[in-house]
Amino acid sequence: MNGKVHSIQSLGTLDGPGVRFVVFLQGCNLRCGCCHNPDTWNACGGTERSATDLVDLAERYKSYFGARGGITLSGGEPLLQAGFAREIFSECKKRRIHTCLDTSGSILNEEVKALLAVTDRVLLDIKYPTDEQYQRYVGCSLQAPLDFLRYLNEQNIPTTLRQVIIPTLNDTDDSAEFLNALAENHPCVDKIELLPFQKICQVKYRELGLPFRFGEFQTPSKEAMEHLESKIKFR
Repeated sequence: MNGKVHSIQSLGTLDGPGVRFVVFLQGCNLRCGCCHNPDTWNACGGTERSATDLVDLAERYKSYFGARGGITLSGGEPLLQAGFAREIFSECKKRRIHTCLDTSGSILNEEVKALLAVTDRVLLDIKYPTDEQYQRYVGCSLQAPLDFLRYLNEQNIPTTLRQVIIPTLNDTDDSAEFLNALAENHPCVDKIELLPFQKICQVKYRELGLPFRFGEFQTPSKEAMEHLESKIKFR
């Protein structure tokens, strides 16, 4: 099976445990205000690649993976190409390569469930603590990722919750406690990661002729991040 690939990072350290071969798939169904990769939105873009070719390439870096590393599918939104992603992960299973899925959790259907059956870990973005913020700044309901998380818990799939911290939107103690409560109520969650909002992506928006909706927001200070991280119970 072939799919649309935006780009590849051969030795990533920020997209799952250990050293990762990261494949950014093309296409996204959401329009998050803080998105760093607007060039992945168009599902017709990217380069066509086969699942086998990608795993062959990833296997070249297997010696760097160690006991924890492996391959991560990110995007864009990899759930839009769930069949292609499943084929990649199925081939990884044959070669004993750890599989990790970086997703917004906005889609849950039978094809996605088949993908999750060959997924070793999920990085699930929980962007905001309220449905109002999700509707305004993401383009879906908060219930979508919550339903996705519930399914991950039912299947006992190890899960990392991730949140990009944006001052005045989700940089509160209440937001941190919301993440803690999700972890406490879903034993599949063993880690929470907080990531500071950055604006280096503005160059991409300018090149694409797109407005950057979050240009008015600032990067959180080191002290603010340390304070929020001190509130997180799963680190």
